[in-house]
Amino acid sequence: MSVNLSKQKREDLLAKIKEIRTFIASATQDENTGNLLSYLSDLEKDVNGKKYGLVFEEHLEEIDKVLDTYTPVLIEESNLFINNGGPMNFLIEGDNLASLHLLEMTHRGKIDIIFIDPPYNRGANDFIYDDNYIVKTDTFKHSKYLSFMEKRLSIAKSLLSKNGCIFINIDDNEFAQLKILCDKIFGEENFIACFPWHNRTSVQNDTDISINHEYILSYAKKRRAINRRLQRSNAEEWYSLEDFVFQPKKTDRSKYSNPDNDPRGPWKADPFDAPAIRENLTYEIVNPNTGESFWPPKGRHWRTEKSKYEALLADNRIVFGKTGKTKPQLKVFYSESQAKGEIATSWLDSNTFDTSTNGKKELLTLLSDTPAEKIFDTPKPIKLYVELLKLIISPKLLNGVVLDFFAGSGTTGQSVMEFNRIAGNSLSFILCTDNQNNICKDITYERIKRIIDKENYAASLKYYKVDYVPISERLYYEYADELLKHIRELVDLENITNITDNAEIAIVLTEEELDAFFENTNVFFKCKKLYMGHGLLPTGEQEDALQNHDIELRIIPDYYYRDLQEM
Repeated sequence: MSVNLSKQKREDLLAKIKEIRTFIASATQDENTGNLLSYLSDLEKDVNGKKYGLVFEEHLEEIDKVLDTYTPVLIEESNLFINNGGPMNFLIEGDNLASLHLLEMTHRGKIDIIFIDPPYNRGANDFIYDDNYIVKTDTFKHSKYLSFMEKRLSIAKSLLSKNGCIFINIDDNEFAQLKILCDKIFGEENFIACFPWHNRTSVQNDTDISINHEYILSYAKKRRAINRRLQRSNAEEWYSLEDFVFQPKKTDRSKYSNPDNDPRGPWKADPFDAPAIRENLTYEIVNPNTGESFWPPKGRHWRTEKSKYEALLADNRIVFGKTGKTKPQLKVFYSESQAKGEIATSWLDSNTFDTSTNGKKELLTLLSDTPAEKIFDTPKPIKLYVELLKLIISPKLLNGVVLDFFAGSGTTGQSVMEFNRIAGNSLSFILCTDNQNNICKDITYERIKRIIDKENYAASLKYYKVDYVPISERLYYEYADELLKHIRELVDLENITNITDNAEIAIVLTEEELDAFFENTNVFFKCKKLYMGHGLLPTGEQEDALQNHDIELRIIPDYYYRDLQEM
């Protein structure tokens, strides 16, 4: 029979505390004895506290002190707006803890996927804590790192949707500590996998063992206890269920045939149109058999751009129904469906998921005129995140949101746009990064801007900066009007839109704007959501009109800053 020595020691210590309490209780009672009894209670709680888990010294950051006396707001850099159609995306410049606090106001429970590549804490100028690099000899290097990460990951969990998941890049330096921290925050039961990633193919000559891998830790917001197999087929069942799951999909052989004796084997015809509207994927298709013209049905788009359609047609991958006289359809071969049904392995090989070396080449290609000292040494390759998105995104998730709050060089943003182009989805991204050495504007923004121009991605971008409004020793109503000046940014961010171009959302901050809103029937009848300043008082008739037309009313800034209002 095993003996729990720690438990015995704990019980002995509690017995001694009990003896001390009995002795003090029998003495003459005064302020000192009362204080001593209180101290003993604190000691008992400490002794009876958590007995397993990660123990580290909590550290206070400078940003913690700022957030105690200021509340963060957003300011748009309108001159950096990129308008190229497609999904609206956001780049937020500022301390990522402040950015995450802002996202709590707009995206709690709404983020579908989080990719982060945080500092690895190698002690080699890669992790800055309060304006200082953490060196290998710092006796609190692990505590500072974990204290830093715990705050950010705790908020990240609150941002994930019920089917959301997070992927965290890390190497050997903090892998063990970070895994235990994530188990605590996300729950061991929600751990998906630790993916070793073969991140380099070259060999280090200055070491006994050449380290050519990193890890990607992955957790779900809520993971099923059964049917949890990861499957490369992007199983539609995942997002249709109430909680996180990848389920293997059995391919029904009876649905496949080979009426034209295609040498590639049996196939079935899938629709060539997809949900939502993508202007760059709307074009005329002429049936070569009949000369009849086809356009995507209303509210839909073709699955690929015209050049790819033409290549598919030349490859005998497009059919026009059994008689050859109907709308275009895509051939899907049984052999392809079987291959896609394979269970994904936990090893991310460099052939499929690329290497850090190529990640740097991709960045240098785009930013060849940028000073070398500003280029990241090990940016992640586009293919790494594109392949992960293929693995985890359901075809039903057309308009999801991907967050990266350690955005760095902007790999996540480019990966999302590339995935959208390949898969026909309309995912949006939110990138958060600081602006040390002007990195946000010179690298992150510039990369996104140039790749949109180069590839003509259907994607737009808003650039926000974090600023602060002082709240210390002030009541809410004393600074509420200051917050109103920054509300439009939060409304755009929450709705992933540019409110100027969105007739379904309106903001009124003055009596004149309120009256004009109701008088302009063209605006009123299109509106579905109205953000109204806290000082405005609509008439009874106006309130009835909002209710009768099912217009959702949100009072601002209270809607976003309700916690401050209650202070």
